[in-house]
Amino acid sequence: MQFTTTLIESSEQMKKVLTKIQLYWPLIKSLQTGLLVATGMAGYMTVRCPVFNLPTMVGLFISLVTSISGSTILNMWWDRDIDAKMRRTQQRPLPSNKISPREALVVGLVLSFVGMGLATTIDALFGLIIFAGLFFDVVIYTIWLKRRTCWSIVLGGISGAIPILAGRALGLGSIDWIGIVLALGILLWIPTHILTFSMRYFADYKAACVPTFASVYGFTFTRATIAISSVLASLAMVGAAWGIGMTWGFLRLLGVLSIGLLLLAFTMIFRPSEKVNFGLFKYASLYMLSSMMLMVL
Repeated sequence: MQFTTTLIESSEQMKKVLTKIQLYWPLIKSLQTGLLVATGMAGYMTVRCPVFNLPTMVGLFISLVTSISGSTILNMWWDRDIDAKMRRTQQRPLPSNKISPREALVVGLVLSFVGMGLATTIDALFGLIIFAGLFFDVVIYTIWLKRRTCWSIVLGGISGAIPILAGRALGLGSIDWIGIVLALGILLWIPTHILTFSMRYFADYKAACVPTFASVYGFTFTRATIAISSVLASLAMVGAAWGIGMTWGFLRLLGVLSIGLLLLAFTMIFRPSEKVNFGLFKYASLYMLSSMMLMVL
């Protein structure tokens, strides 16, 4: 009888844990977090073979997942008033009161400090770069600039470029030009990703009074910015690939992927449509993930 009672209690606790995980899953933006973690792992593997460095790889993975998830939750905590005004985000756990702001703040801080602490334990330079990413994401982008200027994505984009720089620095023991160019490629790719998204949800951002390129400069200027950003991002990724010694076959494949990105970007200028815009948004993520896989291979 006692065993049955204990089993039922354990089952109920497990259900509560699973429910809590389901609530926090949207708060960490799992797809975005996964992509950033993938870039960090790829950065490390451009220098070190993962098979012979499994303990470091595990530490790298855990530190990236916890620090990125923590900073994302802190962003959600700060922006909960904005999310409540946008139809796309009104049902997120914080604006819908499924999770209390205090709890989200505590969880975000704990995850952030765990990630930074583990990163610093692994390597001081790696930990410093991770801290810089958190600072730019939470303080510079979310708290200071996001509600003030549409150019916030430039400085905020630095945080998105940090994981790959941190991963390569961890493997190399220092920051080199290839790591900087890889980070620059992601920094230049971010406008393609974010600006297409902000155009798709133009009304939501306007309702929340969040300045975007489309609301400040118009759609034509925004599309031109996306095209220029895509060209520069492609050049940076190809340059970094050449720097790490990517074989000609893989380099050609990266070139084909880059051409696809450019074709969509310029199609959006000359034949703009919602379908092309959303297609570019989706392809941009696929392009970056594929680029990271080619870097590793």
